[in-house]
Amino acid sequence: MEANSNFPETNLQSGYFFGFGTYNHNNSSEWIYRLNKPKTGIMAGITHFGNTEKIGLAYSIVPFTEFSLNKSRTFFVQLGMGASYFNTIYDSVYNPLNKGIATKINWSFKSLLFYQLKETNQIKYKIGVGYFHHSNGHTRLPNQGLNSFLVSVAAEIKTNPNKTSKESNVPHHQRSTYNFIKTRFGLGQNALSEYFNTKKEVYNFSFSYGKVINKTYKLEVGAYYRVYEHYYDYIRNEEQLITEEYQHFIKNPFGYASNVGVFGSGELLLGHVGMEFQLGLNIYKPFYPIDYKLNGGYDYEYETPEGTQIAVVLGELDWYYEIKKSISARMGLNYYFINTNKTPQHNFFLGAHINANLGQADFSELSAGYVYSFHYKQKNR
Repeated sequence: MEANSNFPETNLQSGYFFGFGTYNHNNSSEWIYRLNKPKTGIMAGITHFGNTEKIGLAYSIVPFTEFSLNKSRTFFVQLGMGASYFNTIYDSVYNPLNKGIATKINWSFKSLLFYQLKETNQIKYKIGVGYFHHSNGHTRLPNQGLNSFLVSVAAEIKTNPNKTSKESNVPHHQRSTYNFIKTRFGLGQNALSEYFNTKKEVYNFSFSYGKVINKTYKLEVGAYYRVYEHYYDYIRNEEQLITEEYQHFIKNPFGYASNVGVFGSGELLLGHVGMEFQLGLNIYKPFYPIDYKLNGGYDYEYETPEGTQIAVVLGELDWYYEIKKSISARMGLNYYFINTNKTPQHNFFLGAHINANLGQADFSELSAGYVYSFHYKQKNR
């Protein structure tokens, strides 16, 4: 898909990936049982976007999980999240029409739906359709991102076919639940606009309460508090929109650079790794109208007797602004120091996430947190 208007012309996109993984047939962990023995692994590959001069190549490393969707194990969904290196990026002089990617290192998200055509003793042949997204998480602009819809042909080679064909029975597990409270501190980075295009910090703190079902499905609700360094500096430096429209912000830069909200999230616990998606509601984000005006507009050149001038048109606070101002999202991976299948009372984790306003990236974040679990209950089947 074209990232922006007047995007460079492209031929057919192609990609080649090699992965290594495990079937988890002999893993007795409860998440293996609950998720119908998913495959896990990591893949590396190269993507050719159909224009090596203006868009270039992407070299990707993506950890993945693949779930079976039916009992006959012929339909599968594969989800992956990792990073990509681009050898060609946006340049205001030499490559101004490629506004999709502006940094060498980017987030990569991949989802595929596969159908297994045939299986032999050593190879599984599959076809599929899917979606591949690349974005730098708003750390440098422009960042329209690259979105691709894919058709895939895959061959899955079994390195130990005799062992793979003899699936051991994963033991049945009793239903269980336990509660938890969690605190998390995150350090993010973003750019404010194409004019204010340096990386600055976003400080993110959250507190939440929730429940884990069958050691696999983690549900929680909570609240977050954030402070944006870009917002704070824009107010302290009394930039144009502050002096023209928001002079009252000058009295309390820290407060008006803050963001408060509530959220709900779901997470799949896969032993040491958690795949998390969060949806939130911004209760207080007073600087966002300025953010939207700076990023929602455009500029153009015009001639005067003094020479070429650039006019800047700010974005309008329309209905889409109201939605983006209200809804936040967060997606990423957590690594738990203690295997969650052991239901430890105390656990620590590290996380890597991309945060968004509705569907548009807001900032990239690394985080650390603590989980306290209690009220473990086991139920009869």
